[in-house]
Amino acid sequence: MRSLEECYSHCRRIAKARARNFFLSLAALPRPQSDAMCAVYAFMRRADDLVDEAGIPANARHAGLLDWRNALRAHLAGSNDDPVLRALADTAKRYQIPHAYFFALLDGMESDLEGQSFDTFEDLYRYCYRAASVVGLTTVHVLGFEDDAALALAEHCGIAFQLTNILRDISVDAAMGRVYLPADELREFGIDQRELLDGALSANDARFQRLMEFQADRADGYYRQSAPLVGLVGRACRPALWAMIATYWGLLEQIRKRRYDVFGTRIGVPVLSKLAIAVRTTWLRTVGGAPSLPA
Repeated sequence: MRSLEECYSHCRRIAKARARNFFLSLAALPRPQSDAMCAVYAFMRRADDLVDEAGIPANARHAGLLDWRNALRAHLAGSNDDPVLRALADTAKRYQIPHAYFFALLDGMESDLEGQSFDTFEDLYRYCYRAASVVGLTTVHVLGFEDDAALALAEHCGIAFQLTNILRDISVDAAMGRVYLPADELREFGIDQRELLDGALSANDARFQRLMEFQADRADGYYRQSAPLVGLVGRACRPALWAMIATYWGLLEQIRKRRYDVFGTRIGVPVLSKLAIAVRTTWLRTVGGAPSLPA
């Protein structure tokens, strides 16, 4: 049987290989918190891969996710045969993370397999909570907080991250038969959901431009609402959290700079911008304090 240290090392290797946007931020944390966040990431990565694995029938993906849910439940109760889940269970115990967050995340991923649609933003918000806010809530438990206001801010930060993902991945999601924009808002801007699913829209369409600007402004609002969160977590963890938020906020800015052309090459944060964030993160670790956002 692997030691707990080996389980965490296994999770770290997964995060280093797969968490391109976040690994530098995770590496900027004190080692115990960094290990914990790598365990959380590895757990999410496994679940996400089960849901999105190409060429696997939906019923098989449902079965795989159910097996992962049952394995999670067993490891939280004391099982220890899976290195990712063993590290996650230790993290949950060490940082007093409510187990409900992990199961809510799996609920959100399972809903992706069911061909869901969202009539209103309220419907979409509930999905974003399960897909991302619970990750933010998990994160602040790992980073440490004393003011309960951090919980609401972490929820909003997760909403901002997920809305950014949705805008970036509109074309990719549509190719899988998924539309994550509220139906009533599509109608408001004169767009039929079928146009997205059929790839009939272009980035230059005035209707699409107005829709995307509206959605980007909403995401930006959630980033600004959640910005004080950085000052509420443990001092040693603030630079890393700042880097996580700055990276995703930077992704939203890239979507805007590309004039919402999300139909071609997948938009990402430029290497030079990532380097600038890494340099500033290192500086913040040296001088301490709570940096300002936006970046």
